[in-house]
Amino acid sequence: QVQLVESGGGLVQPGGSLRLSCVASGFTFSLYAMSWYRQAPGKERELVATMSSGGGSTNYADSVKGRFTISRDNAKNTVYLQMNSLKPEDTAVYYCHGRWVRAYWGQGTQVTVSS
Repeated sequence: QVQLVESGGGLVQPGGSLRLSCVASGFTFSLYAMSWYRQAPGKERELVATMSSGGGSTNYADSVKGRFTISRDNAKNTVYLQMNSLKPEDTAVYYCHGRWVRAYWGQGTQVTVSS
């Protein structure tokens, strides 16, 4: 059974930091490119960051460059998203996504940036 389980979301003040984690099971994690997406209320889901299967390549949305960092630990089947200097506009549900021959989604974790 394939599972992607996110954790680490919550309420944080502007300028604060959060670290999201996504633990994968049921598929060969090391073969999959892993990404984080987010969806704010009333908006479409957007790509935040992507990391290649081996971790050698990353891409970020312009809105998060320099503030967010994606990383992965293939030994732990886990992908992370370190989010610094958070802004109210970062408020969204964040989803973990894995893609190779198939695509898988997690259930999402809420991030709220508010004072």
